[in-house]
Amino acid sequence: MSIFDIIAVLILFSGVFIFINTFYLKLPSSIGLTILAIILSFLVLIFGYVFPEFHLAEHVKKYDFAEVMYRFVLSVMLFAGALNVDFRKLGDQLIPVLVLSFFGVLISTFVIAGLVYFTAGLLGISLHFIACLVFGALISSTDPVAITKTIQRFRMSNELETKISGEALLNGGIAIIMALVLVNIYKEEAAMGSLNFTGAAWILLRDLGGGLIAGLFFGWMGFSVLKYVDNDSVEVEVLVTLALVMGGSYVADLIAVSSMVVAVSTGLILGNFGRNEKGENAVGSYVYRFWQLMEETLAAMLFVLIGFEMLVIPLRLDYFALGFFAVNFALFARWVSVFIPIRLMSMSRSFDDGTIPVLSWGALRGGLPVAASLSLANFPGQELIITMTYIVVVCSVLYQGLTLTKVMQFYNDKHPMKWMD
Repeated sequence: MSIFDIIAVLILFSGVFIFINTFYLKLPSSIGLTILAIILSFLVLIFGYVFPEFHLAEHVKKYDFAEVMYRFVLSVMLFAGALNVDFRKLGDQLIPVLVLSFFGVLISTFVIAGLVYFTAGLLGISLHFIACLVFGALISSTDPVAITKTIQRFRMSNELETKISGEALLNGGIAIIMALVLVNIYKEEAAMGSLNFTGAAWILLRDLGGGLIAGLFFGWMGFSVLKYVDNDSVEVEVLVTLALVMGGSYVADLIAVSSMVVAVSTGLILGNFGRNEKGENAVGSYVYRFWQLMEETLAAMLFVLIGFEMLVIPLRLDYFALGFFAVNFALFARWVSVFIPIRLMSMSRSFDDGTIPVLSWGALRGGLPVAASLSLANFPGQELIITMTYIVVVCSVLYQGLTLTKVMQFYNDKHPMKWMD
């Protein structure tokens, strides 16, 4: 089975599951797809034991997803997410959103890493602290599609809705970039034998600073080209943006900077300079719809892939035990990472009642952590990170996803005047 066969299987099941969920289960897409994918993986496992010659797990295990996840899926999803960020719409909520996104991920990463490292030692699992930091960073990424669709079902203040949707859009890019920069720092340390503070700072500056400069260049170049393309020439504009994403990823690897930073900064430039008050200018509205479709399609495929992960993760009791501990660590870290910045900002700004619990419980994990964990080729502790990511994402989607509406409804009923537009 080739990579094209695996992609075809993922697309097939994604389409079938979306149909079943839309017309029969009628659950939020992330929840419905995850439930169906897990059921499918159980059926595949049972079928494989009965008919070993047709065991799909053996085919899945043979293929390394790292290259596809790193070079295509992550770049596309991060670019699409950044393209949807409109700083003008954030208005006076821009500062809170930026603080929550950056410092929230930073706090969450270190809280999760410390708790996982300590608990792994108690369970007798050897795990490098930087691997704990990588896991802490990638699992801090939230799913903007699931969160946005959920909050649209409730009437809340514009300020709170802007904070939730804006933070969700920026959070994923920051978290994944941090995780992959930490991976590069570890690889440099392994190659050199040791790495001091100066060396780590240089890698950080090279990946982030170099990626930002390259992303600004690609964003400016794309904006300059798209200004001369008629918005009705949809296919030309789409191909130009595709070329920017793929070309940016290729060039980033050539000059040894973070391709994820390039994708995010390119998307931010086009998303903000490429549109006017009507939603389009240099970039036509169909381009935004195309990239939203790409993001949601890949997200659907990744939720199906979550179910198939059960076929490849090692069935070790200690790994699963640490994974279930990580579920609670991720929830606690999210609360801390929201509570501290909001309490500090509350000295000079007002926040709606319910902001902390809704932001904390609404942090659904999605496809980005799955893609990031599968992209960690030859990284020590990858199997454990994949196992923990699988457990945290599934528990987040099912437990938080199924109860989030109740949490939001509770605060909607408790403070109706403050939540209404």
